[in-house]
Amino acid sequence: MKNLAILGSTGSIGKQTLQVVSKYPSDFNVSILTCNRNIGILSEQIKTYKPKYAVVCDRAAYEAIAKEDLGVNILFGHKGIITALENTDLDTLVNALVGISGMLPTKHAIDLGIDIALANKETLVTAGELIMADAKNKGVKILPVDSEHNAILQCLNGENKFSLKHLIITASGGPFRGKSKRYMEKVTVREALSHPNWNMGKKISIDSATMMNKGFEILEAKWLFDVDIDMIKAVVHPQSIVHSMVEFLDGSLIAQLSMPDMQLPIAYVLFEGKRMPLDLKQLNLTEIGTLSFENPDLEAFPCLAYAFQVGHLGGTYPVALNAANEVLVDAFLNNRIGFLDIQNIIAEVLESHKSTNNIDYDLIVETDSKTRKLVFDKLRNR
Repeated sequence: MKNLAILGSTGSIGKQTLQVVSKYPSDFNVSILTCNRNIGILSEQIKTYKPKYAVVCDRAAYEAIAKEDLGVNILFGHKGIITALENTDLDTLVNALVGISGMLPTKHAIDLGIDIALANKETLVTAGELIMADAKNKGVKILPVDSEHNAILQCLNGENKFSLKHLIITASGGPFRGKSKRYMEKVTVREALSHPNWNMGKKISIDSATMMNKGFEILEAKWLFDVDIDMIKAVVHPQSIVHSMVEFLDGSLIAQLSMPDMQLPIAYVLFEGKRMPLDLKQLNLTEIGTLSFENPDLEAFPCLAYAFQVGHLGGTYPVALNAANEVLVDAFLNNRIGFLDIQNIIAEVLESHKSTNNIDYDLIVETDSKTRKLVFDKLRNR
């Protein structure tokens, strides 16, 4: 039986991870569950899965749930996550946290020798070089849960890495595929959250609408698969059936196809490549009929271009990109800025950023903090 910690258990990935666990209860024991503030869902998860620890990161939510008699150790915040990790015998950490908040728990789990099932893009966007080096030194496996990177993992299984030519990451195009910048000037939060194919959390849904999510996946793939940024391509595939592809030197292209359902990549990681029955909707290509592909519109969606840019520049540029994006997405969700302000202010931040190449975790945290302050100042002065 594999002991799991699920960080972000009340979010989309966390809940689908627990669906997989429920299908194979004799294979998994849930030892740690965490959430930000959704204690209603967390309470039900605690009753069902009976973890050793539950951690809540919002102070008011923690104080509320701590009064309940749930028969579990309730801890608070980042320190609570670390305490739980240090006092639990774990095999795998499922990191489904949102934003850079996932970086330090990942590092700590690696230090403890715990394998990582990674659904938190920002960990590798901001600290990929450090995280992957630490994992290698500790003999820890980092396996991607995101459907695109998981597809690449499947496509590369048994292949010679030196025969690789390109990683091709597919993008749905989001809710504004084919729309002009002029059209997007007045789009609403509700429209931006309406993803055509996936049911996701608010932050990642907005990142999909700006295509920053795909940019983050480009940066993440660089570190996960140890390839140069120029070996990674993005193509728009509106049907979200081909989850990614790998091109080889001989001209062969290998793709992973399935209906859009995150239980498949989650199970592939939790079972370490063993394919298990999941009772999911099966892919019927004759029903789908047509699979189409197109180049991304970098003029309408420059966030994808920014990611390639910072991937070349390195240093602390990816940290600044991520920090600015997190603040601006939150501002848009709260109707403080328009949709196009996200990409426009990010461009200003990158233009003014002074990068440092010799990075460590402290510098990443410092750069993240400084960039957030810069963006908050810009928002106050608008």
